[in-house]
Amino acid sequence: MSRIRVQSFSISLDGYGAGPDQSLENPLGIGGLVLHEWAFPTRTFQRMFGNEGGTTGVDDYFAARGFSNIGAWIMGRNMFGPVRGRWPDENWKGWWGDTPPYHTQVFVLTHHAREPVTMDGGTTFHFVTDGIHSALERATVAASGQDVRLGGGVATIREFLRAGLIDEIHLAIAPILLGSGESLFHEFDMLALGYKCVEHVPTQNATHVVLTMAG
Repeated sequence: MSRIRVQSFSISLDGYGAGPDQSLENPLGIGGLVLHEWAFPTRTFQRMFGNEGGTTGVDDYFAARGFSNIGAWIMGRNMFGPVRGRWPDENWKGWWGDTPPYHTQVFVLTHHAREPVTMDGGTTFHFVTDGIHSALERATVAASGQDVRLGGGVATIREFLRAGLIDEIHLAIAPILLGSGESLFHEFDMLALGYKCVEHVPTQNATHVVLTMAG
């Protein structure tokens, strides 16, 4: 049975998953890029973009684990690109170039319809306009028994949390303060929602925490 998993989602010590004022120049908001410094040097991250080398160890273990047994992805429109409102054209095809690192079907939540976009390496972006339950149903079918990975951004994860749909959350807590931005757990009672911490592993660059449903 497919599970829905959040993997390698980076937040600051004060709970922000993105900085303020997201834009094309600052897709993760001002200061948000530093949240992911634990991942950039890892072998898993480097291989995603066709590079050799990279670090191994705990950070790489968690990065690699995030791709294990994943049969489909769901992401919010902000994670796909900076375009807001109606699609002005078909030119924007994501942040990742011609060969995105997903290699599966990816279901992008949006209010504006668009034809699917097929990329090199096995990634096809589908644009879902009828909500998270429809996206999850389609992604579960596409995953064919494997798990569905839920990407960002913060608003998308919060929407799935509110609906009680996430089975596992891996957070990489970066040792920085952002002060403002998009708060992941603001006004959520994670204990009441049924989550418990089952792993916590510190490294020099992050503390890896895994939450699962207590039941």
